[in-house]
Amino acid sequence: MSSAPDTLHALDDQDCWNSIGVAGDMSCPKLEQHVHCRNCEVYAGAARRSMRRPVDAAYRDDWAALLRQPQAARAQHDSSGLVFRLGREWLMLPTQIVASVAPMTASHSLPHRSGGGLTGIVNVGGTLTPSIALATLLGIDENDAPQQGGRHVFARLLVINWEEQRFALPVADLHGILRYGAASVGAPAATLNKGLQRFITGVLTHGEMRIGVLDAPLIGHQLNRLLR
Repeated sequence: MSSAPDTLHALDDQDCWNSIGVAGDMSCPKLEQHVHCRNCEVYAGAARRSMRRPVDAAYRDDWAALLRQPQAARAQHDSSGLVFRLGREWLMLPTQIVASVAPMTASHSLPHRSGGGLTGIVNVGGTLTPSIALATLLGIDENDAPQQGGRHVFARLLVINWEEQRFALPVADLHGILRYGAASVGAPAATLNKGLQRFITGVLTHGEMRIGVLDAPLIGHQLNRLLR
């Protein structure tokens, strides 16, 4: 009987991430360690081979046409953020401050330090990291979650860096990285709760999703305050 790694490599040429990975039935044994296929060496190897493949004339022509466009036209997707959910609120932080996504793990409380969202410390890849309940900071009810259908939903830790300090933020669900145009961000809805409203710079519409664009400097400032 062949081993699991042999099976993975055999499936590599057939896009194993689409069959047994996050886009398939999620039966891959490596998911327990890597959480997402993008963190797996099999996926990375396929990406390297894709980047090394010969470039045909049509591909070069397409890129040449794109690069000839005026700068304004090419700026339609000039920003990117990682979209996640707390309670029923979809939110986004800029990808520049996101360090990694890790499996959910229990936090260990700190003596004489509680409240305000600081839940303790967690071990992320061998590094002790402050765990902050971002939902508490934003005034979001984590129990007010919508019914999910057709998706594999599970909580994870969103690890971010701010001013050389690392924070682990538990999130209920992760949509992934979204590229968008800064000009497409609309004004926050007046119906947002007051706790969340002060941390939102705008709202982005993506399909049926309404995503609150978080004020990263303000979030970072508040996270640092919790450690003082």
